[in-house]
Amino acid sequence: MFAIKRTLRPGRSLAGQAGALMPRLPFEKMARAVLGGRFELSLVICGDSLAQRLNRARKKSYSPNVLSFPIAKNEGEIFLNVRKAAREARRYRVTLREHLAHLFVHGCFHLKGLRHGRIMEERERRVLRRFGISCNEFIQE
Repeated sequence: MFAIKRTLRPGRSLAGQAGALMPRLPFEKMARAVLGGRFELSLVICGDSLAQRLNRARKKSYSPNVLSFPIAKNEGEIFLNVRKAAREARRYRVTLREHLAHLFVHGCFHLKGLRHGRIMEERERRVLRRFGISCNEFIQE
């Protein structure tokens, strides 16, 4: 099962982000490509304040771009901070669609147990390419 919570409808302007639109992305298909079909995933589209509050539980004070919370072996939740993603996309000179896709796939791999590094980056690139998402130089975190 796949659910999106607190999301903006595709084509709607993001509050406080002049000209930024919530792009259409195949979130469910990307999640299945990484996590398999038996994984239950909730995706929450959020802003800076909620992301920062959630990050405080991890003893961190900044507003993250994505957070992944495993709930059970085959269940988890991903919070995508769209405001931060929009700022980063401009800085990295990529589209918001490309960056959100990368962050979502990144979060899925964390739910699968992967940690930052070359293996994770290679797998992210493979999945993004499969869905026609350009993965230029922004996968370097």
